[in-house]
Amino acid sequence: MGDKSLQKRKYILEKARGVFHKNGYRAVTMKDIVEACGISRGGLYLYFANTKELFEALLEEECAGVDALLEGVEDQVFTPGERMLMYLDGQKKAILRKKENLAAAEYEYLFENRASGQSNVVKKQFDKSVTALERLITEGIEQEWMVCEDAAEAAHNILYTFEGLRVLALTSLVTTEMVDREIAYIMGVLGMVVKKH
Repeated sequence: MGDKSLQKRKYILEKARGVFHKNGYRAVTMKDIVEACGISRGGLYLYFANTKELFEALLEEECAGVDALLEGVEDQVFTPGERMLMYLDGQKKAILRKKENLAAAEYEYLFENRASGQSNVVKKQFDKSVTALERLITEGIEQEWMVCEDAAEAAHNILYTFEGLRVLALTSLVTTEMVDREIAYIMGVLGMVVKKH
């Protein structure tokens, strides 16, 4: 894809995010996306065959930033402790974000597309995040930024905690203090100590 095509795809995804946030997953049609983008139906179909494909691209885009942070930057400018703190802060922002949050649409997507294993894009993303988080925790232990007996179990529990907070954010009022308490607990479980340089 050329630069112009990538920009157009990015524009479609940006507009579609607002539509899915407002209407959920099930109610959105390709016509809704066409109207939000101000493009022709044929122009939209050049990029996405249906709303499912479009929504899955949005989910993958959402996870890409988190995965990049968990997996680390190539030049290693951030320590495992710093990357963990950035990850925790990113999760906090995502949970507290009210505007264009896709959590409700994501749960509708999951109920409608009960595929298991490798065909479930959400499950694939969860497993990928667990693996990346486990690697980060292991690296943090090796470099003495963290203390943890079972990095895999810790990674699962951290992700389950954040998923629970996402659900609570949909059904009731989640406060910054609530999220901060959970993050403090996670940091305590990991024995995180901020080293002075």
